[in-house]
Amino acid sequence: MRAEQALIADWITEGSRVLDLGCGDGQLLAALAEHKGVTGYGIEIDPDNIVSCIKRGVNVIHSDLDAGLSEFDAESFDFVIMTQTLQATRFPHELIDEMLRIGRQSIVTFPNMGHWKCRAQFLLGRMPVTRHLPNTWYDTPNIHMCTLSDFEDLCAAKHLEVLERAAVDSQHRAVPGMGLWPNLLAEIAVYRIRRR
Repeated sequence: MRAEQALIADWITEGSRVLDLGCGDGQLLAALAEHKGVTGYGIEIDPDNIVSCIKRGVNVIHSDLDAGLSEFDAESFDFVIMTQTLQATRFPHELIDEMLRIGRQSIVTFPNMGHWKCRAQFLLGRMPVTRHLPNTWYDTPNIHMCTLSDFEDLCAAKHLEVLERAAVDSQHRAVPGMGLWPNLLAEIAVYRIRRR
């Protein structure tokens, strides 16, 4: 299991029902099924990734997250996961509402725009290009970048409870100092949240 998958798997209850938004090639769901006995679905828009999911035996639905999740009943999943996709959606705040309508808890990961390398590049008058944000401004899929503080402000405004937070580097490892200055040193943020 990759580092990111292991981090998320630690927060997933054995045998739970999981929906993975923007599931990519299905690696996470396949790993969770193998190691935690979860069942569930992935949602993906890329046809090549859908083929990869099917080859892995992952149940996948072709859908655009920006079209919403209205086809799912309330509380139909234990966990709704979205890794490295929130920042690429048109209305991330509305998608979080939907995630917590259909799931009891949600796990969200996103690149942290507050990382010191991003701040340094802004000071030099440039849009950041880093290991965790490798795209240039003209070819990035990311349209709503945020920092850990921005995300926690959104959670407070929506009365969401942050159950756990992991601040990690681009390899999903905690490094010295990250506990003291997570918004400055974390390249990737991982949150487990629920409604209060």
